[in-house]
Amino acid sequence: MRPDPAVVVGPDGWTTWELVTRQISPTTLRAWVAAGRLVPVGHARYATPAAAGQWRTRVAAALHATDAVASHTTALALWGLLAPRAGPVHVSVGVGASGRASAGVVRHRGRDVDWHRRRVDGLPVTSVERSVVDAWGSPGGCDRADLRGSAIAAVRRRMCSPEALEAELALRPRLPGRAELAQLVQLLADGCQSELEIWGCLHVLRAPGMPVFGQQRVVVVAGERFALDAAYDEVLLAVEMDGAAWHGSPEQRERDIRRDALVATIGWQTLRFSYRRLTGAADACRREVQAVHGARLRLFGLDSGR
Repeated sequence: MRPDPAVVVGPDGWTTWELVTRQISPTTLRAWVAAGRLVPVGHARYATPAAAGQWRTRVAAALHATDAVASHTTALALWGLLAPRAGPVHVSVGVGASGRASAGVVRHRGRDVDWHRRRVDGLPVTSVERSVVDAWGSPGGCDRADLRGSAIAAVRRRMCSPEALEAELALRPRLPGRAELAQLVQLLADGCQSELEIWGCLHVLRAPGMPVFGQQRVVVVAGERFALDAAYDEVLLAVEMDGAAWHGSPEQRERDIRRDALVATIGWQTLRFSYRRLTGAADACRREVQAVHGARLRLFGLDSGR
């Protein structure tokens, strides 16, 4: 009976030269590869065609029996912060290790690799903060907007802190695009939790002449906690920036109405700006914030006689 490659390889769908040649001869292995019955997925590693097309198989094969850890965009994908990419697998090793890689693998050398070593689903991977900074400096064709989204999501999900990103960034003074990432990290440290909030802060709320505000101000009403996107504490004015994807459903709009009504019971007035209005009519949004803020200063007797 002729051996079946799937049976020889085993349930993981991939194997090594050493293991497979215990069951078949090197000549048979080469014939299977030539016929497309097995596919090389790294140095001396082979997978069935079905398994070779699976991103995680390629990552596991690249890391097997090495001191390397998944890094850069590959690590971000393992952390669930980026969609798996069809390109090469990125791994990192210590500065004293060889930088030579096999086909389909990009091998990076860096410091403190073991210090940043974590595990995700049994695979070694760099810490979230190092993964973000590494990928930013070497995106490997990944869109910069996706990398920004990864950093924002990592902080919002509390997978890493802005301080951890800042500390990692401080070690990379020559990182390509460093100034842009440093600005993003500072905005995250200030409390921004989405691209819309970042845009709103930079183009509306922090524009010249605008009053000073705080971000992610927590208020408690009837035992419920709410975080306000932007808050002017002295006049109890909140500004909420509503992304279309999150606030577009009838259910979410109903929750927003209830939330605004609840915070109103303890004196807060809420201004809401949709994505379209915030990004398409920034001047009008600024004027509205200034007008309402000024009116509430007068209401609270804080306008200094104006």
